[in-house]
Amino acid sequence: MKRIIYFSISICLLFLSSCSLDEMPQDSVTKETIFGTEKGLQTYSYSFYNMLPSVADGFRQDAMSDYGAVTSFDNFIREGAYSAELSSGWSWSDLRNINYFIANCNSEAIDESVRNHYIGLARFFRAYFYYTKIVRFGDVPWIDRPLTIDDELLYAGRDSRTVVMDHVLEDLNYACENISLAKDNTGSLVTKWVAYALKSRICLFEASFRRYHTDLGLTNTVDKWYTEVISASEVLMNESDYTIYTGAGEDASFRALFINDKPVTSEVMLASCADAGLAILGQANWWWTSGTYGARFSMIRTFVNTFLNIDGTPYTDRAGYETMQFYEECQNRDKRLAQTIRTPGYKRDGALVPPNFNGYSYTGYQPIKYTLDASKYDAGALNTNAIPLFRYAEVLLNYAEAKAELGTLTDADWTNTVGKLRTRAGITGGVNNKPTKVDTYFQENYFPDISDPVILEIRRERSIELALEGFRFTDLKRWKCGELMTMRWTGIYVPALNVQMDLDHNGTMDVIFYKGEKPSGLPASCTPVSVGDGTQQGLTGSTSGNLTWSDADPRIWYSNGRQYYYPIPQSAINKNKNLKQNPGWE
Repeated sequence: MKRIIYFSISICLLFLSSCSLDEMPQDSVTKETIFGTEKGLQTYSYSFYNMLPSVADGFRQDAMSDYGAVTSFDNFIREGAYSAELSSGWSWSDLRNINYFIANCNSEAIDESVRNHYIGLARFFRAYFYYTKIVRFGDVPWIDRPLTIDDELLYAGRDSRTVVMDHVLEDLNYACENISLAKDNTGSLVTKWVAYALKSRICLFEASFRRYHTDLGLTNTVDKWYTEVISASEVLMNESDYTIYTGAGEDASFRALFINDKPVTSEVMLASCADAGLAILGQANWWWTSGTYGARFSMIRTFVNTFLNIDGTPYTDRAGYETMQFYEECQNRDKRLAQTIRTPGYKRDGALVPPNFNGYSYTGYQPIKYTLDASKYDAGALNTNAIPLFRYAEVLLNYAEAKAELGTLTDADWTNTVGKLRTRAGITGGVNNKPTKVDTYFQENYFPDISDPVILEIRRERSIELALEGFRFTDLKRWKCGELMTMRWTGIYVPALNVQMDLDHNGTMDVIFYKGEKPSGLPASCTPVSVGDGTQQGLTGSTSGNLTWSDADPRIWYSNGRQYYYPIPQSAINKNKNLKQNPGWE
């Protein structure tokens, strides 16, 4: 949604919701104007979209994840650095805006089906709002009406997640049944299909959180939530015309979803769109190429190793994969690898460009998923590409995971979900039959407690297909795998120090790694990188090995599991004695 278009509208609505709920604003826009016409309801509903990720930040939602080495990691996973005094996110203004709309959308001058459509939109966003709160804090107060200054709910305690999530499911069902918009060619509006997609997403989170967090005592309710995932996904799969986009071929279709100016609406169900004419532009290039503005997010080798060979076999089944150099390890792989990071053959401004060790990459695995290939977009908020927020691919993965967890996934289901995604990625083997063999590398490094090869492969597929789209940390929390956030940050294999390396085999030397005295007499193209003592950049061995980053600054996942929730901000507890702090953060 183009936020600037609706800036003045949002200001008006903020005015409406910031005064007493019975007070009429002294302005040309009146309560009757808003709630007495279909156009007024539409105008108000645009304010809800401000809750969604925007072109300004939607491309960096996985900034905190297990597979990304960054300049400085979040204090949340730094020992002793995070507390209730530093916590944030306990904001309820969006909910008040939604509840005010629902309470006042009752004019009989408007057809009931129209009113129900807009109430459906509001309840979609209320479900989305509460989902984000449950993911962050766990139990939260359920509030479904606009509050007055003396309302007792202002000082309510936290309701249980079962109460809140049952209400969220009610909102989702209402949205699915009443949102009448079935197709939006711009890809920027919530349709009934987006409502089903959100239901699929939220129900999968709740099902798996209850399954793997057995301390909640809710495992007897798990099947219900997985079944809701399946039913919502099946409606989309059987009744909508969404499909997996393949129009740009195996080498480009996947990345095209993220670098097109207009959403690829055959697969992208909802996107945040840029508009150069209205000065609504993104910052993806700036973030992913700058050595100073962004986090210098660099993927790690353990994750890159999980991309399959093109024939569908594990990359780590290759003899000598541990010491395979960058060029060789990128050959004959899942074609999403070359559409996710810079690999040999990647071009910018028409010229071959290797990973940038001159002020960006720490590991050699530099993401390109959201970046435009012309460097003119690098120096500010200049990106014109739309940011997908809901994709049909996610729905297929939700469906596959839910059925696998229930033990009902068939070979046909596999073919129509994971198989479709792998086929787009050029993978030739294992797309028509469920896997029967566990990949021990993937299992041991990521999910040692999972022995089902189908669930393991669906998790692999989800991590690769949805990388950098904002799902990873939430997935790790719902699977109760937060300890992966402490995984060592490693990079490309360096066979020897003080040897110039041509990373992409184009005849130009790109980088040299050294200890001690800085090499001299290098070609301008060759970046010297110190891996000596006293630097954050290192090697796993003394004179050769994988690059490492930030070994001396360890990340922590507390054994008491407190980081599966953020603490309630202390400022909120100080104001409301009925709020109780999350365990471990007291």
